[in-house]
Amino acid sequence: MNEASVREPGLTPGIPHQGGPPPASVAAPGGPGPALGRALAAFTGRALGRHQAAVVRIGFGLVWLTYLLREWPHRRVLYGDRSPWSMELAQRLLADNGAFTVLPWFGGRLWFELVYHLAVLAALAVLLGWRTRASTVLFLVTVLSLQNRSVLLGDGGDNVVHLMAVYLVFTRCAEVWSLDARRVRPGWGGVVLWALLGAALAAGQFGGFSGDSLTWTGPTFPYLGWSPLFWGLWAVAGLWWLLGRLRPLGEPRAVLDALANMVHNCAMLVIAAEVVLIYATAGWYKVQGSRWQDGTALYYPLHLDYFAPWPGLSALLGSALLPVFLISYGTVILQVAFPFTLFNRRVKNVLLAVMMAEHLGIAVVLGLPVFSLAMIAADAVFLPTGVLLGAAAWLRRIRRGAGRSES
Repeated sequence: MNEASVREPGLTPGIPHQGGPPPASVAAPGGPGPALGRALAAFTGRALGRHQAAVVRIGFGLVWLTYLLREWPHRRVLYGDRSPWSMELAQRLLADNGAFTVLPWFGGRLWFELVYHLAVLAALAVLLGWRTRASTVLFLVTVLSLQNRSVLLGDGGDNVVHLMAVYLVFTRCAEVWSLDARRVRPGWGGVVLWALLGAALAAGQFGGFSGDSLTWTGPTFPYLGWSPLFWGLWAVAGLWWLLGRLRPLGEPRAVLDALANMVHNCAMLVIAAEVVLIYATAGWYKVQGSRWQDGTALYYPLHLDYFAPWPGLSALLGSALLPVFLISYGTVILQVAFPFTLFNRRVKNVLLAVMMAEHLGIAVVLGLPVFSLAMIAADAVFLPTGVLLGAAAWLRRIRRGAGRSES
């Protein structure tokens, strides 16, 4: 898109358009036209919430990487050949629900070890923001493969990771605070990775060992299998690189940029809606529970060995009846009220800080770090940009101070 076309009257900046004379009529100043045009230009012209998307990417990459490394000694019992949930049982369930996983493709320990360690590398790549167009897809594949292998594992945080792994694929989450953002020249490394992933996808699609996991149609809405998604992402990535080389300033590349921005903005909206839905449903379900109504819900998990990584701390908190009562009622109030606080920025920010602090308390007191960190990472989609930039500047000052002290 050239500069002259952007300045033509009647054309909204940031929206790709064909050449030709401008429209005959332009909306009158002060009417709904200019406001709608600005909103549409922002929706298509730039990726909104870039810093929030980066924090969500870093957060969920860190959560999944930490979980995989923590469970590395027990990986075969959880997801591998020593699992009580045998591969035969897993395949029978997969035949019913149609969930995606690559572990049954070959079976055996060698294939499992390859997939598990690929999951570690994919989580690290997402955390660092390296080749995120490819690494987020690998992140999605490995998360689904391991979690759908043993569906009885998890503490609630795995469901959040499961959902966010899908949404991250459609975001431009590496525009800031990533290795991709620091890359000066595209280079040929991405082309090689694109070719290798295409070869691997073709082998899985036509090799005859993927079973029903890579299909073009599905039995349920939207009646599409996983093949259209993977092949579509692969083709768009190749087209993106090709147009960037041949016609970086042409209309086709501008259209792809606008579509990418729209998909990113829609994905960020879905992530925000998902967080609101989690809190709203959790709060209203708690309202119906008798233990939450009488304020004793927190008392019982504090007296269970399974939720007591620090028995002394759990016993101390469990013996304080008034704090237990207040925290139980406060949790319900916070979760029910959270969707309504989005209309007031200051109230929302205060409530968000309280909820993050509550999740940190759950991680320490009840021993649910994956669930707590996953919810904190999801909550980051609502953090103000100023707070994120201030935190980044504070970390840079700490790093510079540490570098000076070492020298």
